[in-house]
Amino acid sequence: MSSFSIDAKTTGDAEPSTRQAAPEAADPKIEALVNELIGRVADKWTMIVLEVLHDYEELRFTQLARKVEGISQKMLTQTLRQMERDGMLTRTVHATVPPRVDYRLTQLGKSLGAAFCGVWLWAEQNLDQVEAAREAFDRRSA
Repeated sequence: MSSFSIDAKTTGDAEPSTRQAAPEAADPKIEALVNELIGRVADKWTMIVLEVLHDYEELRFTQLARKVEGISQKMLTQTLRQMERDGMLTRTVHATVPPRVDYRLTQLGKSLGAAFCGVWLWAEQNLDQVEAAREAFDRRSA
């Protein structure tokens, strides 16, 4: 991704002619992290959990499961574990009966959510154009 020009990023034009040589070689560790995070954050569950925890600040597992409609307990557990591993959230276990576990975004998780906030802004600004393009495509394809 670092080899695309700004125009390709902003216009979505990913033709080979818009590629420019990177000014310097990208750090392979950073590139691997970016690719991994894009894959994970592009996963709808991670994005939704980020949004829900941003809105509610701290939630118990069951509260989070109710707020993230359609997610299975297994998928929520996997998503939360991966987010905790990446440092995006903290998991606090309270020594009560039954045990109580709370989840809260870390500063790292908040900053990632803010970085991807642009997707929502883009969607809001371009919803009509995307819907029109889809309708035109569907008419041509029918």
